[in-house]
Amino acid sequence: MFLEIEFESEIPIYQQIKNQIIREIALGHLKLGQDLPSVRQLAADIGINFHTVNKVYNQLKQEGWVVIHRKSGVIVNPDLNAQKTTAYITTLEELLNITTAEAYLRGVTKEEFMALVAKNYEQYILKGEG
Repeated sequence: MFLEIEFESEIPIYQQIKNQIIREIALGHLKLGQDLPSVRQLAADIGINFHTVNKVYNQLKQEGWVVIHRKSGVIVNPDLNAQKTTAYITTLEELLNITTAEAYLRGVTKEEFMALVAKNYEQYILKGEG
């Protein structure tokens, strides 16, 4: 698994890892049931503390993206059935609220913003058609 970590980013390392794993699942690069590196292996590969990877894996487990087995390790949840819940929509709205506000303050037009959202969403739809 290849992750690109920006150590100088304002986004915490654990969040970068979590975001990239979810994205890789959505793009189909990580398949349902696929093994992920062990906590120690991924930490060594990236050059970070294993507690950071452990935090990521536990968050992904809580959100249903992965399953953790004591003996076989971490795998992408083979029964992944992510649901659109009211709580998720609320979280999404909060995230979009701050993202939209920042875009507005930086001079991104509504049309530019909507085009970026459409472009990003489209990559996941196209993945399903390939």
